[in-house]
Amino acid sequence: MPGAPMLVNFSNPDVFLHPGEFYFGSQSRHVGTLLGSCVAVTVWYPNGRLGGMSHIVLPQRQRPAGAILDCRYADEAIERFFRELQARQVSPTQCHVKLFGGGNMFAGGRAANNIDVGRRNIEATRDALASFGFQVMSESVGGAVRRRLSLDLHTGSVWMASPVGQ
Repeated sequence: MPGAPMLVNFSNPDVFLHPGEFYFGSQSRHVGTLLGSCVAVTVWYPNGRLGGMSHIVLPQRQRPAGAILDCRYADEAIERFFRELQARQVSPTQCHVKLFGGGNMFAGGRAANNIDVGRRNIEATRDALASFGFQVMSESVGGAVRRRLSLDLHTGSVWMASPVGQ
């Protein structure tokens, strides 16, 4: 029915990403995750109806020579997106890129005075996206909120919800 609200089943996506996981594909699937201080990036190529999501945990690491990409880290997850697209001869500039998460989950607590992991994740992810030629078209980042996401790989739509009271 035109104009009817879209109902999203956040509790049962086809693929649920845990921290550090990465998914890229072209099937008509819903990919979901739950975020606090972690960051999620969604990439969708509309002409090929393919894309994916990453659940980034930390900004970066000292990658040992010859080590495989570890998608827990922002720079390596974004490089993995780049490689997936490059293998399909798709330019990052042809994709819809969205950024979510990076909440300050320790706001007001002892950890708040030390390190805002969420902010560091956001900055590192933005830097990595820019270095590989991706352009973020929308984002919902920061704050002291959790976020639940669902990416529809058929349409490229991303739905986000935060728990009531946050």
